[in-house]
Amino acid sequence: MRRMERTRVAIVGGGPAGLLLALILHRAGIDSVVLERRSRDYVLSRIRAGVLEKGTTDILRTAGVGARLDREGLVHDGLDIAWRDEVLHIGLRELTGKTVTVYGQTEVTHDLYDALDEAGVPVIHEAEDVHLWDITTAAPFVTFHTQDGEHSLECDYVAGCDGFHGVCRQTIPADLLRTFERVYPFGWLGVLTRTPPVQNELIYAHHARGFALCSLRSPQLSRYYLQCDAADDVANWPDERFFDELEARLPPRIAAHLKRGPSIEKSIAPLRSFVAEPMCHGRLFLAGDAAHIVPPTGAKGLNLAVSDVHYLSRALIAHYRDKDDHLLQTYSETALARVWKAERFSWWFTSMIHMFEADGAFSQRIQEAEFDYLAGSQAAQTALAENYVGLPY
Repeated sequence: MRRMERTRVAIVGGGPAGLLLALILHRAGIDSVVLERRSRDYVLSRIRAGVLEKGTTDILRTAGVGARLDREGLVHDGLDIAWRDEVLHIGLRELTGKTVTVYGQTEVTHDLYDALDEAGVPVIHEAEDVHLWDITTAAPFVTFHTQDGEHSLECDYVAGCDGFHGVCRQTIPADLLRTFERVYPFGWLGVLTRTPPVQNELIYAHHARGFALCSLRSPQLSRYYLQCDAADDVANWPDERFFDELEARLPPRIAAHLKRGPSIEKSIAPLRSFVAEPMCHGRLFLAGDAAHIVPPTGAKGLNLAVSDVHYLSRALIAHYRDKDDHLLQTYSETALARVWKAERFSWWFTSMIHMFEADGAFSQRIQEAEFDYLAGSQAAQTALAENYVGLPY
């Protein structure tokens, strides 16, 4: 027998977007239920990026999950771009008055789970076979299975926060949905190692052998990336080979400070730019990776998910508190305006700093000219910094 339940907002997807939306709605007195396909342990084991824009940290604090972020997050005033043996410093604080904070997505998820547990907001894990019904009517509902059996969740609205491969975007009829995509001809080989970072600020490195990134999660936890073939296998990259290649792609004065250590996580991620329009259909509203993907170069994935949640939560609160549906009606347009600006920046940064061997010598000369212009123009550096710290909502 199917169990019938009721909530105002059914949130499909228990990643940071879905959890944050549930918490913000709870703070506003709006009940919700989060459905997550994976187990809680699986969600908390996922290694993701963690460069947070100023707007993201402000929203997390307002939602009541900023205490550990403020204690443990690493505030960065700038970043470095290594171009073969030259290093260009981009002073984020100096150019914009803002900073970014390094705080892992896993830690954000931990904090959100703790806050939702304390608040008693239900998060149902291992919810299988999720289907959305009647989303163009005033009475949508979601069906799913758990170990307890079959469930039906009646609601006013559905928030699709279930990622690129989730069911929510697929619920929108194909003739109403437009998608835009660029798949890049390489991936990122990422390694997490329990060693001190090569320096305290991020280093984006362009090299004839390919792109490299030196990042960190804490003063004793480093995250490194190498551009590689998207079809490569991590088994082809033992730790010694990885660090040899990373050292070769860094300027000597930086490579001299590289501390080697055994990897505790290693993976290859493909790179793509993707946007789906519109971000809503009937009573369904998409947020985060369900609607858009960015290459990780610009550190915009989690930040865009948070901005979507900002717009969507604001719209739902206006509906329930003020009986005003204008923000719901304009949610897709409002969110997409910021999404496309972040897509542009991530595409530009990716195009400038990676090697595109198939594009030939002309493309490489353009990249050289792009870096020369950036290095010699404070206006260009300010534009990069403004986008990196996050455009205003």
